[in-house]
Amino acid sequence: MVTLRPVLLIAGQGKPMTEINTILGARTRRTDSIRTNSLPRRHSRSVTVLLLAAGAMLAGCVTSPGGRSQLMVISPDTAIVESRVAYLSTVQRLSREDRLLDDPLLADRVQRVTGRVVGEAVARYPHTVDWQWSVALIDEPATVNAWCMAGGRMAVYSGLFARLRPTDDELAQIMSHEIAHAIANHTAERMSIALVTAVGMIAAEAILDVDDRGLTAAALAATLAIRLPNSRAAESEADRLGIELAALAGYEPEAAVTLWDKMAKVGGSAPVPFLSTHPSPANRRETLSGMVPEMRDLMGRGSRQPHPVQMLH
Repeated sequence: MVTLRPVLLIAGQGKPMTEINTILGARTRRTDSIRTNSLPRRHSRSVTVLLLAAGAMLAGCVTSPGGRSQLMVISPDTAIVESRVAYLSTVQRLSREDRLLDDPLLADRVQRVTGRVVGEAVARYPHTVDWQWSVALIDEPATVNAWCMAGGRMAVYSGLFARLRPTDDELAQIMSHEIAHAIANHTAERMSIALVTAVGMIAAEAILDVDDRGLTAAALAATLAIRLPNSRAAESEADRLGIELAALAGYEPEAAVTLWDKMAKVGGSAPVPFLSTHPSPANRRETLSGMVPEMRDLMGRGSRQPHPVQMLH
């Protein structure tokens, strides 16, 4: 089963999202604002890792929207910059490989549902209004997955529709869950953990392709962040925030329960990629079911103002 591998470039002056329609066929420039020319590649990256790890000693914890303490060596703003470069590079590569799904009807559906959820996210968290909200439709019929990078850059795989056949209410739960991860700074959190743990760096050497090994430590951590599983605490946070956003957008909360039931059935003995990066908190189904009455009270109380979402297909 193929899973998307976002190729992280170095976060210098990344291209603005307004250029995303012109990147097809263009080359993304690789810059390196950290590595010194006087050191071999591997040694210079080691120095960078040490410097960033030392910086961790000065870094404090921040509080997530759910009230949980988060380790933040990588700031949310840095995570957004890294994700911007990664996303543009990924879309360029997918277009070159003819792996963006050309399905206008599906694109319109995803845009409509996601736009309603993003509208509630922006209303509730005004700092996200300037995020470059977008969704790439990835043509991988065997892959059931979706993700949202820092800054609102999302992707959803064709296999999710082919194998789950989600209703609009269930699709809203998927997109709102991913949006919740971004709002709660889970990307920056995973990047931070990857930087300050030796296990993360050792794992990077083992799992990354040769082309990835020229990245600075920050970009390397960003690459790992999209592949590493969220913690169960982060999943519980995204469950709560996601179902709230979907309810405010007018989508049925019970769909969160039926969605995870479908995920479990499709996965069987071999978990789908979505479940491998979204480990199930204890009693997830029961917890979500318990939220349904409260969330139904939120339906119709949102702004009901869809926010523009750019579709890449």
